[in-house]
Amino acid sequence: MKIAIIQTALVWENPAANRNYFEEKIKAITEPIDLIVLPEMFTSGFTMHPNLVAEPMEGETMIWLLQLAKTKNAAITGSLVISDEGNFYNRLVFVFPSGEVQFYDKRHLFTLAGEDKVYTAGKSKTIIDYRGWKMCPLICYDLRFPAFSRNSEEYDVLLYVANWPNTRINAWDTLLKARAIENMCYTIGVNRIGVDANHHIYNGHSQVQDYLGRAIVEPQEADGVFIATLEKSTLLETRQKLGFLNDKDDFEIK
Repeated sequence: MKIAIIQTALVWENPAANRNYFEEKIKAITEPIDLIVLPEMFTSGFTMHPNLVAEPMEGETMIWLLQLAKTKNAAITGSLVISDEGNFYNRLVFVFPSGEVQFYDKRHLFTLAGEDKVYTAGKSKTIIDYRGWKMCPLICYDLRFPAFSRNSEEYDVLLYVANWPNTRINAWDTLLKARAIENMCYTIGVNRIGVDANHHIYNGHSQVQDYLGRAIVEPQEADGVFIATLEKSTLLETRQKLGFLNDKDDFEIK
């Protein structure tokens, strides 16, 4: 599977401007790609004003994503602010080129920023089957909670989208590698760069780790599109050879 991760600055609370900017970057990808990954809240930045940017699942951004995914023959994923049945969600959408849409609502809301005061937390994990791969999509703060991401479903790819500030970037780098190693899966982390309206600075470090915690894409700090190829056969061979996941503890999260 070939993936493209897009790391860039975001225009604060301006979905139209962000869509235009990402569209330029996506259309500039000339090689065949299976999956395109955008950051957390890619239409707005990490805002605590959902009423200013929220869209329904039938809104402009979803229509735009569906058209782009079909045109590029690639799935596109990232999170945005969604209004659904009177609640606001930090929702990761996974848009298939076929027009199918699956989603995951962020479970661990970032209390330090008051995210829990304005957004509704998700209740369950989502496992996505796409082109022969099983993927587990999660969002930013979820990275700090390994029990929730535990690979009980034998997924192949763990995917994090984020707005993770540079003051805590060492934790981002360390935890992404740890999640890859402990779950024996490819782990993708896509962050933003730039400065937001709250004066938080982001230096990216978007990256791709393999199932042994070895970098396929080293942590990046520049604006850009970064391509990685994931090999399922080597993943499965390594799991079979080492067998670490066979010895994991069984538990249930409520």
